[in-house]
Amino acid sequence: MHIEFRHLRTIKAIHDAGGLAKAAGVLNITQSALSHQIKGLEDQAGVDLFVRRSKPLKLSAAGFKLLKLAEKILPEIEAMEQDFAGLQAGKSGRLHIAIECHACFEWLFPVLEEFRKSWPDVDVDIRPGLAFGALPALQREEVDLVISSDPEDLEGIDFTPLFDYSPVFVASSEHPLAAKEYIEAEDFRGEVLIAYPVDRSRLDIFSQLLLPAKVEPKALRRVELTAMILLLVASNRGVTVLPDWVLREIKFSSDYITRPITKTGITRRMYAATRSDDTTKAFMSNLIRLARTEPVKLQRA
Repeated sequence: MHIEFRHLRTIKAIHDAGGLAKAAGVLNITQSALSHQIKGLEDQAGVDLFVRRSKPLKLSAAGFKLLKLAEKILPEIEAMEQDFAGLQAGKSGRLHIAIECHACFEWLFPVLEEFRKSWPDVDVDIRPGLAFGALPALQREEVDLVISSDPEDLEGIDFTPLFDYSPVFVASSEHPLAAKEYIEAEDFRGEVLIAYPVDRSRLDIFSQLLLPAKVEPKALRRVELTAMILLLVASNRGVTVLPDWVLREIKFSSDYITRPITKTGITRRMYAATRSDDTTKAFMSNLIRLARTEPVKLQRA
């Protein structure tokens, strides 16, 4: 027996309308065509689907079985059609994000909070891109957006600039380096550097200053949480370098000092990496716009 979606819609329309004429109007076909369709379906099934000569037209026991199937399947088909229509209109989709920047959670969550208000049908997920190759995963379509400060020349991948930021030195207000106007590579030789548990190449202080200068800190202490890093620094257990958007928490605290890295400071740029086909999607464009503005609010706070 070959059952098509139109057969299920027919059975439900006749049951709901209570007759062939009304059902034909609902289905936008002629009554003759509807009768022919029912006869063909009954021939396939080998049983009557309706009780003949009943008014209004009633389903037989076999017809009710088919109606039950229709009431189960048709809503799922309609939901799928709505999902596909949403995808075509750019109102829904998948947005799985990988982050190559440990401290980016500080500004990304406010961005996503604003984003969800306008795009509730977009499936959002976050994967820290530190335990796997985020950009190769983007190319394989395992994730849809990568937050990174290290753009690469990759075919089919767009790197859209988001905002500039500065890595800033942070120490206890009682630390000897508090007397300096700015911090240089050599200042780290005798220091315990507290940093996120990521590869050195992903830490601005190493990639932009210490590795080029061939300077090693006295020790490197890995700490997962920003709040714990700041607690250890306030206790004079070490020094750290954090992006400027994190520093709103300590700007008005007498426990800390902040200093630029080098006399001229260091400026870095954050990017949103997306597949070229996805960059212009409406919801992706909106997220990128929010990611350009929300972090700046934190930098100015």
